[in-house]
Formats: sequence, C-alpha cells, structure tokens
Amino acid sequence: MNRSIPQFARAAMVAIATLTVALPAVAQQPGGANAPASVPQAQSTPAPAPAAPSATSPTPPAAAAPATETASGNTAVALKPEALVPHELSPWSMFMSADIVVKAVMIGLAFASLVTWTVFFAKMFELAIARRKLAGALGQISDSRSLAEAQLALGKKGNVLSSLLAAAMHEARLSAGISSDSGIKERAASRFTEIVRAESRRIRLGMGLLATIGATSPFVGLFGTVWGIMNSFIGISKSQTTNLAVVAPGIAEALLATAMGLIAAIPAVIIYNHFARVTKGYLEQVGRASGSAGRLLSRDLDRTHGGMHSRAAAE
Repeated sequence: MNRSIPQFARAAMVAIATLTVALPAVAQQPGGANAPASVPQAQSTPAPAPAAPSATSPTPPAAAAPATETASGNTAVALKPEALVPHELSPWSMFMSADIVVKAVMIGLAFASLVTWTVFFAKMFELAIARRKLAGALGQISDSRSLAEAQLALGKKGNVLSSLLAAAMHEARLSAGISSDSGIKERAASRFTEIVRAESRRIRLGMGLLATIGATSPFVGLFGTVWGIMNSFIGISKSQTTNLAVVAPGIAEALLATAMGLIAAIPAVIIYNHFARVTKGYLEQVGRASGSAGRLLSRDLDRTHGGMHSRAAAE
C-alpha cells in the first residue's frame, strides 16, 4: 500500500507535465479560444512563428515579383493611351505631316484650282462685255446704207464689227478700178474669215488651260495617293504592326491628294463646258457681224457700178 502511493504520485506528475507542454499548441489553433481559462500563461505567450517565415520563407519575394509585374503592367497601360493618341486629322495637319512628294502634288493642285477660278471670273466678265458691245454695235448699224455710214454710226469703238467694216473699206479701196465684184467680195470674205478666226482665238484664250486642268487633275491626285499609300506600307513594314491607328494617318494624307485632284478637276470641267456654250453664242454674233459687213460692201459695190452705168448711159 505504501509502495503504490509513490507510483500514483509519479504518474500524476507525468500527466501534469504532458498537459503543460500540449496546451500552448492547442492555443495557437483556431479553436484555441475554447481552451480552458486555467492556463492564461499559455495563451499570452507570444508566437514567434509569424516572424520566422517572413525572414526565411521564399514566398514574399515570389509575391513581390507579381506585384512588380503588375506595377509595370499598370505603367504600360498608363503609357499606352499616350502613345496611341492620334494626331489631329484636319486637312492642314495632314498636309503638314505628308511626304514632300505628296505636298508638292497638293500645292500644284491648289494652284490649278486657283487658276481655274481666276479664268472663270476673268472670262465671265470678258464674254459678258464682248457680247453686250457686239449686240449694241449690230443694233447701231442695222439701218446703215453704206460702209461709211456704218463706221460713222459706230464711231471709234474698238470691237470686232469695227474691224470688219475697216477691212471691207480697205479692200474696196485696194480694188478700185476693178470691175469684177465677185473678186472683191471674195477677197473681202477672206479678210472677214481671218478676223473671225483671230477673234475666236482671243475669246477662247484660257479655255485650253481649263480643259487641261479638268483632264489631268484626277490623275495627278491619284499619283499623290499612290505615293502616300506606298509610304504608308513602308511604315507598316518598319513598325511591324497593322494597328489601324498607325496606318490610318498616312492613308488619310494620301487620300487627301485624290480629294484635292477632284476639287480642282470638277469645277474646271463644269466651267469649260459653260464657256464652250457661251463662246459658241458669241461667235454666232461675230458671224452675223461679218455678214452685215459683207452686205454693206455689196451695196457699196452695186451703187458704184450702178453710178458708172448711169454715167455711161448719159454719155
């Protein structure tokens, strides 16, 4: 009996020691809050475990690397919009950023358009004044009976009718003493033809330029477009990207050359056709003026030969 008491005491001491060692581990688990309140020192003991992994574990550097990559990715995303911001695509900015050949094409087409409108306003005033003067002159000589009377009615006005009358009188003086009226009329008609042709060349001055601009401007603009698109494809091959934001400005600059070619060509063709109709009407007036001068010459010749026949009969 006395020997069993020390053995029981020894077993109790071993159990207490085992509980003392196991309680701190139970306190560190999630259910550690349910641990008996009789071991306050085990719960208040600071756990060194969190500090040790931060110093020895390779996990934080691995986590820091994605953070760095994320940060660099955010930087790239932040810089990407700035790198891809398209420049202003107004006509002036596209002209300034175009290739030197495309610029030369655009400048030439702009000059051609300026020439077209200059010719339009100049010829409009010239034809209007010429038609009004010739119509007034034809009205003034409508009742004239001779070349001298017609010249007196016109005065010193410088128009094509005055030139026709002067040519008729000059031929009549040169042919004085010739009894063949048909020869005089033929020579006078030849002079009239030369004057009409000269007037036709004068009034058509500038229309050939309009025809040239209208016919060639689209092709000149197309040349600028082909050159610009070629440069755009070269830029694509150098940048090794097919992003539309990179390709679009160069193509837009190239197409601007075609647009300017059409802007120069379309008004030139319309203006040329308009002046072709107006010039045709004016040349018809010139033809009537030539006929009027021929009729006055014929009257003068008939009067001259009629007077000669009357004097011969009287003698």
